[in-house]
Amino acid sequence: MDVIVVGLGAVGSAAVHQLARRGVDVLGIDRHSPPHTFGSSHGETRITRRLTLEGAEYAPLAVRSHEWWRRIEAETGASVLTACGVLNLADHAADAGAFAVHERAAAAYDIDYELLDAAALRDRFPQFRVEDTRVGLLEPGGGFVRPEAAISAQLELAERYGAQLHRGERVLAVEAAASAVTVRTDAATYTADQVVLCAGSWLAGLLDDPGLARLFGVYRQVLHWFGIEGSRQDFTPGRFPTFIWDGVSRADEYFYGFPSVDGATVKVATGQLDHRTPDPDTLDRTVAPDEAAGFHQAMISGRLPGVSARATRSQVCMYTVTPDEAFVIDRLPGRERVLVASPCSGHGFKHSAAIGEALAELVTDGATTLDLTPFAFGRFTR
Repeated sequence: MDVIVVGLGAVGSAAVHQLARRGVDVLGIDRHSPPHTFGSSHGETRITRRLTLEGAEYAPLAVRSHEWWRRIEAETGASVLTACGVLNLADHAADAGAFAVHERAAAAYDIDYELLDAAALRDRFPQFRVEDTRVGLLEPGGGFVRPEAAISAQLELAERYGAQLHRGERVLAVEAAASAVTVRTDAATYTADQVVLCAGSWLAGLLDDPGLARLFGVYRQVLHWFGIEGSRQDFTPGRFPTFIWDGVSRADEYFYGFPSVDGATVKVATGQLDHRTPDPDTLDRTVAPDEAAGFHQAMISGRLPGVSARATRSQVCMYTVTPDEAFVIDRLPGRERVLVASPCSGHGFKHSAAIGEALAELVTDGATTLDLTPFAFGRFTR
């Protein structure tokens, strides 16, 4: 066997698809049956934008991923990318520098955008109640990706191109030697020329180096769906964008949300990095009623008057976070036959299709057309 891909979530499904498309003899293994609700790639919607807030080095990944989403849609008939726009709501003084970075990226990659002051925001998007100091950066070509649909479509294509997929099989160990890599599961033992680890929150448990394993922290995240009060049409993708509300006085005022997918609710969430989870298998997946009520009071009340305090459902997922909140896409130090791909810290899905392509290039050609230097392990030892 040429390659084994461990984990078939956002990046694993993309990697196994791209490898199979190139005619590689590839096996994909996942402990669950993706798409599923146990990892980091579920919850109906994920933000996608090409003007990335995390840094200019991510823009090529996002641009290329958008191209792949459209191609995947054409090949499978799935609905993956909805370009309803992404609106970043920020404080003018606090985020002027960040907006300048976005403007340079827009020029470099020919990405359309608009800058809106508070008056324009109130006129265009009256669903938000904004302060006079608020400004908005709107990327019309951004929006959301449907994670379950994206994973399903890529796994369908992977099998169409000849990949083997083993669902419900748990990887116990990955052992790299000079000539091959052995993968032991709870069902069998496999040998391959190379292995790509895309195990997300379970990645640390597959690394035999404690120092490297500590780089990948797991954090519980909660997603909430609140009912809409008043006109539901005001929150449809044609009228309401995916949005990111940045904090002005406090970092914990940051939250994000989406237009209504079901016509009755709006999904909102925030990044929660206060308490590291020691074991993803023991993650608390229950959501207490006061979690939703507290979220609405702290984030939604006074900002989105059309969104009620009635939570129709809540769901738990996980972020896998590195110390600098950036990706790791690199060969495992000292084990050249093992590639690690952990697009973590809560902003990985929008880049995942391109990362899958880059991983396939690394496996087959030894190099990639995208610059992955910023995501190397070496930055943690320098």
